[in-house]
Amino acid sequence: MSIDWSVVIEYKDFFIRGFITTIELTIVGIGFGLLIGLILGLMQISGKAYLKIPARIYVDLFRGTPLLLQVLAIHFAVIPTICEEILQITPPSALFSGFVALSLNAGAYISEIFRGGIESIEKGQMEAARSLGMNYAQAMRLVILPQAFKRMLPPLGNEFIALLKDSSLVTVIAVNDITYAAFTTAKSTFERMGPYITAAVMYLIITLILSRVVFYLEKHFTPQTRKK
Repeated sequence: MSIDWSVVIEYKDFFIRGFITTIELTIVGIGFGLLIGLILGLMQISGKAYLKIPARIYVDLFRGTPLLLQVLAIHFAVIPTICEEILQITPPSALFSGFVALSLNAGAYISEIFRGGIESIEKGQMEAARSLGMNYAQAMRLVILPQAFKRMLPPLGNEFIALLKDSSLVTVIAVNDITYAAFTTAKSTFERMGPYITAAVMYLIITLILSRVVFYLEKHFTPQTRKK
C-alpha cells in the first residue's frame, strides 16, 4: 500500500495553522485551568459550606459529563445566549469557545489535584506557619503550596498531556487544529493515510516535548538524596 505524501505538502498551510492552534489551545487551557483549579481546590478545603458546595458541584458537573458535550453546549448554547441575549454582541469565534471549554474542563480535574496535594501536607505545617505570625493566605502561599506543588507535578503533567490530546475534540466546532487539518485534507483529496499519520506524528512530537518539560521540572523540584 502506497501513501501519497504530496497531499500533505499541498495542504501544509492547514497543518501549520493546525499545529499552532493546538499549541494555543493547550497553553490557554493549562494557564486558565491552573487558575480555576487552584481557586476550586482552595474552596473545597475551606471547610465553609458556601464555598465547598458550589466548588463540588462544579467539579462533579465537568468531570461527570463528556468533554465533547461540553464543547458543543458552550459553543452552540452558552456563549451565544450570553453574547446575544445578555451582552447584545456578536458571539466570538469557535476558537474562543474551544478556549473556554478546555479551560473549564481542565480546571475541574486540576482542582482535584490541588486538593489532594494540599491535603497531603501534614497539618502541623500550617500550625507551625500560623504560630510564626502568618495569616492563612500567607501560610498557604509560602509554606503549604510550595511543598504541595512538588507532589502535584506528576499528576499535573499527566493532565497537561491529556488536555493536549483532548483539544482535538474542538474539531467538531470547526476549529482548525491538527485533527481538523487532517480531516479536511483527507476529505478533499480522498487520501486517508498520509494526513492522519502526519497528524499523529505532530501530536506525538508535542506530547514528547511536554513530557520532557514535566520530567525536567520533576527532577528540578524534587530534592535528590545524597549518597553516603
